[in-house]
Amino acid sequence: MSSRPSPTAARTRTGVLLASVAALAAGALLPASAAAATPVADPHATAAVLDLDGAGRTPAVHGADGAYDTASIVKVDILAALLLQAQDAGRQLTDEERGHAEPMIKHSDNKAANALWRQIGQASGLEAANKRLGLTSTAGGPGLMWGLTRTTASDQVRLLRAVFDDAATTSSPSGATALNAQSRAYVRTLMGQVVPEQTWGVSAAGVAGAPNALKNGWLQRTTSGLWDINSVGQVTVKGHRYLVAVLSNGSASMSDGVALVERTARQAVA
Repeated sequence: MSSRPSPTAARTRTGVLLASVAALAAGALLPASAAAATPVADPHATAAVLDLDGAGRTPAVHGADGAYDTASIVKVDILAALLLQAQDAGRQLTDEERGHAEPMIKHSDNKAANALWRQIGQASGLEAANKRLGLTSTAGGPGLMWGLTRTTASDQVRLLRAVFDDAATTSSPSGATALNAQSRAYVRTLMGQVVPEQTWGVSAAGVAGAPNALKNGWLQRTTSGLWDINSVGQVTVKGHRYLVAVLSNGSASMSDGVALVERTARQAVA
């Protein structure tokens, strides 16, 4: 008797093999460990709040004041650095610079931010400006990755003070002043003209209908699939102007992160 398999048996084994390959491709035979690749949400948030109409100038911090990725809130810092450099040169912003600055803040335009990030000298330029603006815990992102700048909630309130607090007199050791009145007014104006779909965030802590000025940031991390969601700005509550910064990470979705930021802002200002 021949030891060679019959044509019928060979066809059967081939069919089983092809079915197994198809099942693997469809995910039916994926190992159980593959399910663990789904990111597990681990949300954290920190808020810093300063009452501009109060007596003190030290923000109240709610939560651990650790470093977070900025995402697009760094665009306010980029604009502040640009304005300082223009002040140092004794000039106004050029039409081209305004053409980048305005969509960068109002629409959170990333191409505009790329252009201005290069112009200010990337991380080193940002950090030089921040020394004059009073920031102490912010490190610029590597290379062209401005969105991976690291900052704290309290440092973001220091930046907001440089924009919204007319009593701020922060200066560098060389005596060069920080943002002048015209520069502060320009940043405030743009933060008050953010497109409606991007006005979520710290505005949730303010009075409905009252003017707000803010900048938000959102970034899904490729390494984890989780979201960084941040919001900084000025809101008005019971006649007082509050500077509010809420930073967060570890949310499963953007909508979860927005809800976390808004809830944290309301609790911090209450």
